[in-house]
Amino acid sequence: MAEFVFRDMVKKAGQDIFVCSSATSREEIGSPVHRGTKKKLAEVGISTDGKYAVQLTKGDYEKYDYIIGMDSANIRNIERIVGADTKNKVYKLLDFADGGDIADPWYTGNFDETYDDVVRGCEGLLKKLMN
Repeated sequence: MAEFVFRDMVKKAGQDIFVCSSATSREEIGSPVHRGTKKKLAEVGISTDGKYAVQLTKGDYEKYDYIIGMDSANIRNIERIVGADTKNKVYKLLDFADGGDIADPWYTGNFDETYDDVVRGCEGLLKKLMN
């Protein structure tokens, strides 16, 4: 969800920022975007067409300026995959807003709450990148 929300914000802000997402676990590799996420994003006019889950790799740490997880479990998995965050690239999305973890709709079923969390984090991240 965050990939598509942030891409939409970046585009509307007229910025040129490359955005992509990767899984920190292997359960959904190759799967399309979850139907609940697709439905929520369609409600706000954002398409997820063509996206399939891919795995985060150790090499991604050097490739990207930021590696952002949604919650504490993601951060642990990211650090397990990429190693020590020696260049201070790893953050939780809500570190750019009010802190905390993004509500995980996989467990809560509440895609509205997750969307609200993602929007707050993405707005904060975009503000940081534009300063």
